[in-house]
Amino acid sequence: MKKLWICIAAFFAAGAVSLAVIYIRNLNKVQIEFNIHINRQAIYLSTYSEPPQFAIWLENPASHKLKQVFVTNRAGVGDWEGKADVPVAVPHWSAVFRHNVAGDDDDELVVSGATPRDEYFRINAAVRPNSEWTVWIEMNLAGDYNEWYPQFNRETHEEDEFACGQPALLYRADIKAVKGAEYTPHLEAMSLWENGNTRLAPVDSTITSAHTVFDRMTLRIIRPKFRFINLKRAEKQEVLADSIMKRR
Repeated sequence: MKKLWICIAAFFAAGAVSLAVIYIRNLNKVQIEFNIHINRQAIYLSTYSEPPQFAIWLENPASHKLKQVFVTNRAGVGDWEGKADVPVAVPHWSAVFRHNVAGDDDDELVVSGATPRDEYFRINAAVRPNSEWTVWIEMNLAGDYNEWYPQFNRETHEEDEFACGQPALLYRADIKAVKGAEYTPHLEAMSLWENGNTRLAPVDSTITSAHTVFDRMTLRIIRPKFRFINLKRAEKQEVLADSIMKRR
């Protein structure tokens, strides 16, 4: 009986230690909460009425080290329904990460995910308190043609090969990870893909509707929610278990 009580006490002690470790780790992190509202009317008015492709990443302004936060699956893995790659979708992101490896192992960052079909998009990225970052968000809505970016150019007799429409837009916010702080990204540039090369240019009057696709964006610095269970790891294990069961 005495051994049983010792085992029970040891079990609860180990649990308490684990909780304390997780709590201390959470004290050393805050999260950038990204909130994006997607204008469904703008999507409806585009030729293909498909959700936009976009990428979110962080840059350390001192070291210029990069950390990926999110990229839509098609842009991230090149799933373009018969086309090997569409670099003009998010061209600046493609150029930046072509020769860079992102992220520290201890930062909980998401690399890719399904293209959001709901009008509200939210994701969090864990960073160290008081750290400074440049936040980049690049977005492109396929088929949002206009007078300057037509589906078929009658003067040059060229077709928009990748159905890009208006160029991808690049948003920026310079932030400091202080709990409670809020930021609004501003429109920094448009990403132009020309003959295999990418360049950034100031946004001009040729952009007539692309800037309305993300009609509201806010960044908030919050404390991470206290979790005893690593939900991401649990989800991966569940998917792996389902896969194994289907093979049997």
